[in-house]
Amino acid sequence: MDVRRSGERYRGGDPAAGIESLHAFSFGPHYDPDNLRFGAVIACNEERLAPGAGFDEHPHSHTEIVTWVVSGELTHRDSAGHESVVQPGDVQRLSSGGGVRHVERNDGAEPLVFVQMWLAPLSPGGDPAYEIVHGIADSTPYAVPEAGAMLHVRRLGVGERTAVPDGAHVYVHAVRGGVLLDGTELGPGDSARLTAAKDLEAVGVSAAELLIWEMAG
Repeated sequence: MDVRRSGERYRGGDPAAGIESLHAFSFGPHYDPDNLRFGAVIACNEERLAPGAGFDEHPHSHTEIVTWVVSGELTHRDSAGHESVVQPGDVQRLSSGGGVRHVERNDGAEPLVFVQMWLAPLSPGGDPAYEIVHGIADSTPYAVPEAGAMLHVRRLGVGERTAVPDGAHVYVHAVRGGVLLDGTELGPGDSARLTAAKDLEAVGVSAAELLIWEMAG
């Protein structure tokens, strides 16, 4: 188990424009050849957008982009004609395929916080695709077969336990609250990279929310 703390993340964004970013992996100017990916995960970015702030239209290709809103509302528009408002509890996925452009903005009155995770597809190219699942339940894993991955959302109260999926690679990101993972405490923004995970569990230290990626390879 390789634990990475929130304070170790690379700081990015454009604070003057109301954008603050924390990157868990090598990203943009923060190049780290020893931290390029884990399993299929190539980015896990925590983004904070002030009201009215956002990312203007920009391209993506050969990436599965999964977004989880922590608080506030995220407005998404893409070149394939999709437009959505993503709220806490929703899972949004943009399969960029051979190429797509999109805009992400905080058009609301409150600050926006979201976690965006990028996964490498098993095969590059293909047509772009978009999906949003509103209010996903804890017991409903979200499959990203293009990347050989499954996302599990876990919400825990104090003392509540949940099994961590077994897998060749398992990536755990603590969204909020505190948990004990195999005896190690994780707080907000902390993550753990598990190799050959088996028979592990997480226990809530406080009201907590976890995003867990189960990956076959």
